[in-house]
Amino acid sequence: MKKILVVVDSINIEDSSGSKANVALITNLVESGYDVLVYHYTLKNIQLSDVNCVSIPEIKYSPLYLLSRLQRVFSRNSTINAAPFLEQLFGFSFTFFNDTNSIVGALKKLKFQPDLVLTLSKGGSFRPHYALLKIPELHDRWLAYVHDPYPFHFFPRPYNWVESSYKAREAFFLKVSQKAQYSGFPSQLLLEWMGSYYPNFLKTGIVIPHQNAKYMLKNMVFPDYFDVSKFNLLHAGNLMQQRSPEGLIEGLKLFLNKYPRAKKDVRLLLVGPSSGYSKMLGEYQESIPELHVLDGNISFEAVYHLQKHTAVNIILEAKSEISPFLPAKFPHCVEANRTIFSLAPFYSETKRLLGNDYEFWSEVDDIPKIASIIEKLYHLWRQNPANLFLNRSDLEDYLSADYLKKTINNLLKN
Repeated sequence: MKKILVVVDSINIEDSSGSKANVALITNLVESGYDVLVYHYTLKNIQLSDVNCVSIPEIKYSPLYLLSRLQRVFSRNSTINAAPFLEQLFGFSFTFFNDTNSIVGALKKLKFQPDLVLTLSKGGSFRPHYALLKIPELHDRWLAYVHDPYPFHFFPRPYNWVESSYKAREAFFLKVSQKAQYSGFPSQLLLEWMGSYYPNFLKTGIVIPHQNAKYMLKNMVFPDYFDVSKFNLLHAGNLMQQRSPEGLIEGLKLFLNKYPRAKKDVRLLLVGPSSGYSKMLGEYQESIPELHVLDGNISFEAVYHLQKHTAVNIILEAKSEISPFLPAKFPHCVEANRTIFSLAPFYSETKRLLGNDYEFWSEVDDIPKIASIIEKLYHLWRQNPANLFLNRSDLEDYLSADYLKKTINNLLKN
């Protein structure tokens, strides 16, 4: 049995979509039959079913720890944010250095002899990757998983912004691309995107999509705002600044103006953090009672329950020329077996996977097309709600533990 060591930022599925994706990948590695050991820096004693998980303790008696706490106290008690200056000076924060030293210290004591070391991160930290650079004896079996573009100024517009320490971060990831024996990406477009900045990724890279792990939901009930008998269009997730729902809502308005009788059936639900659009959404809600907004963090189980019982799941991405990301909720939407309404650029991983002939796709601001798609979906639903089942066995296989096992086995064989 092949042994896999997973070094991961967090396995708390409630803290981010990245952590949900990490846990799903770990779960499917176990289901594939590998002997998996997880070292995680969640700073909580979290255990996953059928997995040996070790919580890496934070080093609390070091100059870096003391400096990081002094910086926090200074920032809290003054109007000065020293972080950009300090990170420009040192490359990363004192907390980042202390965290990565904590991870290195724990791994140095490891008795486990892995055939593969997989580093997983979330957001923009990549702490496990930085830590592995300091353990050269593991580089010949290291698979560095890159979930998003890095550094931030390598994100496609409109996401990209330049950090004060961008040079240090570029140098860091250049080393990752050179030292890791393998690299992994959740999408083909992201592999190509990052390979354009770090050419070695094109030599070492493989695609390991976010996984369609199985989840058991117990005693779930529908919240008051969800009527399962309605034609529910559900967007579940963070409406970040770059992901405007305006085109979607205007498309809904256009459809309802054409079919006012549909108002008794139709519900557009935006579930998740949306504070950046509070004013706009509040104004829309006054004139569109069919729009329901639930701003805030909702538990993963509650969201997954809604995704499995809605009529349509919406994946909303930013207005851009390209979206190389595979949204972490894509596997959940495939598993839910409900039609996916993709609002994304023409060049996007979601559209690539759904296929060029997939009819329920639109640019995020193409209001007439959005209205037309809602109209078609609504009529299909009126004929028979089962018409909106996704039924994509090809995607189910692509996101499955069996496909993951083939990918990893081919990697280890070579």
